[in-house]
Amino acid sequence: MTELLQQVRVIDPVSGTDKVADVLIADGCILAVDSHISVPPETQIQDCRGLILGSGLIDLYSHSGEPGFEERETLTSLLQAAAAGGFTRVSVLPDTSPPIDSPGVVAQLLSRQAGHSKNFSPSPLLNIWGAITIDLAGKQMTELVDLAAVGVVGFTDSQQEGNLGLVRRVLEYLQPLGKPVAFNPCDRQIMSNGVMREGIDALRLGLPPIPAVAETSAIASLLELVAATGTPVHIMRVSTARSVELIAAAKSQGLPITASTTWMHLLLDTKAIKSYNTSLHLQTPLGNPNDMAALRLAVRSGIVDAIAIDHKAHTYEEKVQAFAESPTGAIGLELALPLLWQHLVESGEFTALELWQALSSRPAQCLKQKTSAIASGEAAELTLFDPSLSWKVEKQNLHTLSSNTPWLGQQLTGKVVQIWCP
Repeated sequence: MTELLQQVRVIDPVSGTDKVADVLIADGCILAVDSHISVPPETQIQDCRGLILGSGLIDLYSHSGEPGFEERETLTSLLQAAAAGGFTRVSVLPDTSPPIDSPGVVAQLLSRQAGHSKNFSPSPLLNIWGAITIDLAGKQMTELVDLAAVGVVGFTDSQQEGNLGLVRRVLEYLQPLGKPVAFNPCDRQIMSNGVMREGIDALRLGLPPIPAVAETSAIASLLELVAATGTPVHIMRVSTARSVELIAAAKSQGLPITASTTWMHLLLDTKAIKSYNTSLHLQTPLGNPNDMAALRLAVRSGIVDAIAIDHKAHTYEEKVQAFAESPTGAIGLELALPLLWQHLVESGEFTALELWQALSSRPAQCLKQKTSAIASGEAAELTLFDPSLSWKVEKQNLHTLSSNTPWLGQQLTGKVVQIWCP
C-alpha cells in the first residue's frame, strides 16, 4: 500500500529538522519527503495538517509481566500499549519469573513475541535485557557470552549490585562483547526502608525518607569503576540534581557513560505525593522540585541522554494498600508522549525536536542501535501524533492490562494516530 501524508509537521531528530512537508510511504520505506508531492495512482491520501510525524519512539527499559505475572501484563498487551503510545521499539527488563538469565528464557520470550505479533500489526520490535546475575541475586554472574550470542540488547539487573568487586568483574567481562550494561545506582544500606525522597515533603507526609546520597554515592562508586575499566555504562533512573552534576563532570572527563531519567521524574516531584497515590511510589523515588528542574535542564542539554518510560504494570489489588507497603512502579507507555508534549513542549520549555531526540534518537544511541532519518530511501519507522486530540485515561481506553497511574480518570490532550514499524 502507498500512503501520502499531506502537509504533516516532520520532526526528524537525526537530521535535526522541524518542517512541514508531504511524506510518501510504500512497503515499509519512505519514498519521498518534499514540500509538495504529486499523488501516484492508487495512493491512500491522509490530510495531516496539524499532525506531527516523528521517528519512532524507543523505550530504553520497561517491565513485562510475562512470564510469571501475566495478570499484570502479557507480551501482547505490553506491545499493544507500546504501539498505542507511539513506540516502535520497547526493551524489557530481566525481572520476570523466571528471570531472563539464560538463553532458554530469551528463546522462550522471542518465540512468544513472534506468536503475539501475529495478532496485531504493526508490532513494535521487542528488545530483551539479559540479567547480569543468576536469579538477579547479585552473587553469581550469568553466562554473559551465551546471552549475548542469543541476541540480548544488553545487560542489567535494573538495580545496583551491592558487591562492587562483582561489578568490576562484570565490567571487565563485558568489555569485549560491545553490549550496553546498565545499572540503577542506589546504596541499599543508606536507602534502608525509605519510600520517598528525603526533604520537607517527606517530613510533612510522615513517610520514611531516602537520602539523595543513597543515589549519588552509588553513582560516584560506579563512575570510579568505569574510569578503572574503560567499559561503557548506562546509568538508569537518574533522579537528583547532584547526580546530574556527577554525570556532567564524568562526561567532561571523557568517561564512556550515558544516562536516563524517567518521564515521570520530569513531570512530578515530591509535592505530588501528598495524595498518597501508590502509583507515585517509584524506583527511584520522585525528586524534590529542584531535582525535577535540574533533570529537565539535563535532558535538554544532553547531560542526561534519554527519557525512559520504565512502564511497570501492577494489579489493582497489589496497589491498593498503604503507600510504604505498595510495590513500586506505574504504567506509562500510552501516557508519556501526550503528557510530556503538553507540559514541556506546549509550555515552551522544550522544543519539539529536543523532546523527540530524548525519546527516539538518543535512546537508540544508548542501546547502540540506529535510528533512520525521515528521508527518501530510509526505512519507515515512524510515529504520527495528534497533539490536539482529547481522550480520557480510563481502563477501557488503555491497551495495558493494568491502570496504576496517577492520571487515571483525567482528560489528556494528545494521542498517537499511527505507527510504522520496519
